[in-house]
Amino acid sequence: MTDPEHTRLLVDVSTDYYLDGRSKVEIAKHRGISRFQVARLLAEARESGVVKIEIAAPAHLDTGRARVLAERLGAREVVIVPGGSDRDSTRDLLARELARVIAARARADTTVGVSWSRTIEAAVRSLGTLPPCDVVQLVGALPVHGSGNSLELIQRFSRMDGVRTWPVWSPLLVGDPATAAGMRQQPEIAAALDRADSLDLAVVSIGAWNATGSTVYPQVTEPERRAATENGAVAECSGRLFDARGRAVVTPLDARVVGVTLDQLVRTPEVIAIGYGAEAAAGLRAAVLGGIATVLVMDDAAAVELEHLLAAPPGDVVTDP
Repeated sequence: MTDPEHTRLLVDVSTDYYLDGRSKVEIAKHRGISRFQVARLLAEARESGVVKIEIAAPAHLDTGRARVLAERLGAREVVIVPGGSDRDSTRDLLARELARVIAARARADTTVGVSWSRTIEAAVRSLGTLPPCDVVQLVGALPVHGSGNSLELIQRFSRMDGVRTWPVWSPLLVGDPATAAGMRQQPEIAAALDRADSLDLAVVSIGAWNATGSTVYPQVTEPERRAATENGAVAECSGRLFDARGRAVVTPLDARVVGVTLDQLVRTPEVIAIGYGAEAAAGLRAAVLGGIATVLVMDDAAAVELEHLLAAPPGDVVTDP
């Protein structure tokens, strides 16, 4: 196929998909090509400039305030979403915005790591699709009443055209360190966790280390909670704990986790972290301080509390344990 013919195909396939609303399956059947080829052509059209996507932020997003907060935190970007009427509606609003942020950063032929939270799960439902890439499950499953889990999440990605997945077929928390070590040595799990060493982008959730802020907190024993708190833990990310400066807090709990480490996230070029509610603010700040996160997506309540933390004298905000 000559260059003019190929360019015409890029234009025609993009018109079918973006303007006429045809699915990749319909386009493939009509054009006599595979769905994978359609996905590749659409990705090439975006990368070559044949398709230019303009994202217009809604007026309610205060980008000036977010920019100032990002500068003060040292984050690459901060996105602030107004809170809803209750926790569930706030989560839905954040999920839609998180989906937009992921879509704007995911690139073809990259490796994307995805942790699990209720908000991330809802964001993936809103995401639609990704360009052809590898998606790595960063944590084992942690079933939560009324929600799915990370295994269901990775299966959603596996149904996207051109997306290859690296699942972690294990619980996030297992009963003892020996079992966890054995799970990490299973070939598929080991491959996924090793793949987390070479992520281009990661999506994680930051929760306060308490019963309402972390889905892990209620799953562990009281001695484990107490040990973590006494060692300075303020927040949790993918089952890993860290203090107010973003330093890892290692307790016996760490040995029972099957999932990405904080060191792997720190080495990832771009990490999108989501958190909401005033209680998440200290963890979001610590995640940036420790290099765990580069982009923050939060609600107004978290932003207000972050602004208060940043306005306080340094000794009142971050203290050594």
